[in-house]
Amino acid sequence: MTAPRLVLVGTMGAGKTSVGRRVAQAWEVGFRDTDRDIEVSEGRSVSDIFVDSGEAHFRALERAAVLRALAEHDGVLALGGGAVLDEVTRSALVGHRVVFLRVGLGDAAKRVGLGTSRPLLLGNVRGRIKQLIDERTPVYESVATHVVDTDGLEIEQVVEQVRTAVGGGRHE
Repeated sequence: MTAPRLVLVGTMGAGKTSVGRRVAQAWEVGFRDTDRDIEVSEGRSVSDIFVDSGEAHFRALERAAVLRALAEHDGVLALGGGAVLDEVTRSALVGHRVVFLRVGLGDAAKRVGLGTSRPLLLGNVRGRIKQLIDERTPVYESVATHVVDTDGLEIEQVVEQVRTAVGGGRHE
């Protein structure tokens, strides 16, 4: 059975894609991002899907993308920030090595910027990021086998902490 060596979860600005790519490179395995999978299959951006088809449609696409990636991908997998809100997705993560990249409001806001390409950040960007962090942190913690705090760290430091936390990336 194929299964990812590592699944990364966390809110926007946590570094899932940047860290995931570097961990995959260090382990010499592939990297996959479910938001990117959705964009490729739909031929449009996540933002456009939200605007044109609504969040419910996007979440259905996201659930299918996560389930497909969990079944097919054997490298490092990054999930979209809201993927773990889905009960089916949370159940599918059981038994996988899942790292929650935890980020605080200050660092998340700096990394995300004005969030113009992020559909859930319309309006008060800082307030919305805080709300998403507050709402989602318990869910991320519930699916995580490991938690890595990213605040104040450079990407390479986070990569090293992830690699240390999961013991090199091999299934044990």
